[in-house]
Amino acid sequence: MPKLRLIIRGRVQGVGFRFFASRVANSLGLKGFVRNLGNGSVEIVAEGPKEMLEKLLSRARDGPSTAEVESAEVEWGKETKEFTAFGVKF
Repeated sequence: MPKLRLIIRGRVQGVGFRFFASRVANSLGLKGFVRNLGNGSVEIVAEGPKEMLEKLLSRARDGPSTAEVESAEVEWGKETKEFTAFGVKF
């Protein structure tokens, strides 16, 4: 299975984006994490079936209604199996 890393830029901190991403990822059965980065962007790292990762990517590009996503940097890789669940890092 593949691994997806996203860097989401725009107005994405302080608007519930991490919790939105966590809900979406968990509903898709993905493993990984979401966290705020110091530069104002949000990082999502997820592993699972490619079809589910593509759904996460699509939803992350839209974000919650409170966010304004300007761009999504996408990086595909190989699964590392380092995650047992999907969670929010603080």
